[in-house]
Amino acid sequence: MSTLNLGILAHVDAGKTSLTERLLHAAGVIDEIGSVDDGNTQTDSLALERQRGITIKSAVVSFVIGDVTVNLIDTPGHPDFIAEVERVLNVLDGAVLVISAVEGVQAQTRVLMRTLQRLRIPTLIFVNKIDRGGAQDEHVLRNITETLTPYVVPMGSAHGLGGRDAGFTPYGAADGAFTAAMADLLARHDDAILAAYVDDETPVAYGRLRDELAAQTGRALVHPVFFGSAITGAGVDALISGITELLPAGEGDADGPVSGTVFKVERGPAGEKVAYVRMFSGTVRTRDRLRFHGDDGRDDEWKVTSVRVFDRGSAVPRASVAAGEIGQLWGLADVRIGDAVGLPRTASEAHHFAPPTLETVVVPRHPGEKGALHVALAQLAEQDPLINLRQDDIRQELFLSLYGEVQKEVIQQTLTTDFDIDVDFRETTTICVERPIGTGSAVELLGKAPNPFLATVGLRVDPAAPGSGVRFGLDVKVESIPLYVYKAVEEFRAALEETVRETLRQGLRGWQVIDCTVTLTQCGYTSPETTAKDFRLLTPLVLMSALKRAGTVVCEPIHRFHLEVPADTVGAIAPVLARLRAVPRATATRGPACTLDGDIPADRVHDLQQRLRGLTHGEGVMESVFDHYEPIRGPVPVRRRTDHNPLSREEYLLHVRRRV
Repeated sequence: MSTLNLGILAHVDAGKTSLTERLLHAAGVIDEIGSVDDGNTQTDSLALERQRGITIKSAVVSFVIGDVTVNLIDTPGHPDFIAEVERVLNVLDGAVLVISAVEGVQAQTRVLMRTLQRLRIPTLIFVNKIDRGGAQDEHVLRNITETLTPYVVPMGSAHGLGGRDAGFTPYGAADGAFTAAMADLLARHDDAILAAYVDDETPVAYGRLRDELAAQTGRALVHPVFFGSAITGAGVDALISGITELLPAGEGDADGPVSGTVFKVERGPAGEKVAYVRMFSGTVRTRDRLRFHGDDGRDDEWKVTSVRVFDRGSAVPRASVAAGEIGQLWGLADVRIGDAVGLPRTASEAHHFAPPTLETVVVPRHPGEKGALHVALAQLAEQDPLINLRQDDIRQELFLSLYGEVQKEVIQQTLTTDFDIDVDFRETTTICVERPIGTGSAVELLGKAPNPFLATVGLRVDPAAPGSGVRFGLDVKVESIPLYVYKAVEEFRAALEETVRETLRQGLRGWQVIDCTVTLTQCGYTSPETTAKDFRLLTPLVLMSALKRAGTVVCEPIHRFHLEVPADTVGAIAPVLARLRAVPRATATRGPACTLDGDIPADRVHDLQQRLRGLTHGEGVMESVFDHYEPIRGPVPVRRRTDHNPLSREEYLLHVRRRV
């Protein structure tokens, strides 16, 4: 039996969790379909999820279709919890992107689809809620082709839209318009289909078209579209058939070397860590000793004390978890999200979505609970590393990174209910970034003052294109590298790159430095005295000197917003947008409604959301999503010192001596 690890993704309220319930019911896993509104769904098991009616944590459930075991991962749709989606993407074989037939393509839908395409994850599209008033099919299809991808194949027709009798009729071989449209689309990616389609007088065989549709869907070139309703079950059978026919099952050699990825960590009843692992190769058994490799250079070994594998519903005890499967592992005391199990896979993007753009200080209402608060937040950071827990060196304040106000409310409620700690938050502030504005070089030569280390390091910093991140390269001769210290040039490069990235976490004004290329231009050592520590400690000094010569500009995060408001309220909204430094980019009026699209600084999004209800008599709807960074106009904020803030040369060397 093969295994398919399937993600369900969508904008909030499009119906992901309801679709999950319907799939589980259709597969016979549950007898009754739960309701998000009633708080009794299988995957929204947290009390907070049931109270708020939204998914906060990703959850795994399993069911069987024919000879395929499907591990279905339900993910949050609210943008404040996009970090949960990010971790899941690394372990998927395929995805179903859910779109509401009423609202159509929304802000988060676009973000998700762009990422699925960039990662080449095979994706089916399910247009949900065809039974709701205002549901549309042709309009939503045009919306998809114009804003998501032109390479879509409608797999049937919807009828009775807007009523409980709404249904979906799959197309077949007898539907000439369907086969012609499918052949035309597939021919764009396959020369053989193109030749047969153009040259032959007889149509391409339907079976051949379906095989090619599965092949191109599996390569994420085309995206079949289904219509239906998770509530009534309309169209779900067709979607299930599409999942097994068109999405590729996971591959991997169960007898090969152990290789997997940890994508979720939670705490068990006794406070023990439970690691969710997707296996790509090999088999992990109870009592095996496993090596774990972290992005921060950790290389640990732990003994597996227990294994559970997802099978026909929840996780069940097993002796092992094999390639293609998802399992829970106990006994891994220091495991973290993102760790590689066994052999690391080919390096992939560190982050698929933008990092959090807001931060806040968490303060216990009872000062004596500061230590307990730090422990509690550390546990929450295990489950969501992007909250980036850190402490102010001087004031001993605890900082968290956030995606939005809803996430902050959830953290506050979690601390109260799970840890019995009441907290307050200081005002939320924006997380800015720094970009180099020029080229800067610096070098510290071995044996020449003021270099206190037994190594030579020269670095050049160059600005790079927006969105390119940080890249590191070598421009030195191999003989200048101490290969008696490092096993190979690649190990030396990786070690220096780790130090470079760590140093750039906070630049000249305390913000993370992005979009630059750092090149090692000089390197030297004295054998056998020079050690890896000399390079590790000298590199930050040289890098900060080079960065100062390059100069940086502080940039703030900008969100793209979409407003739907009554047309007669636009006059009242326009001056508010101006005061909030929002820049409208497009406006369209359709009857009594008006839509406005534009850009707004991230720290003004919450203000606009708060004011919108009063300005529009409760009828306005707003969506926003991070779009880009822009240089700050006006006073430039300097970030308060935390554990990773840059120090002066004298402070840095004093810090090093204390550590030694």
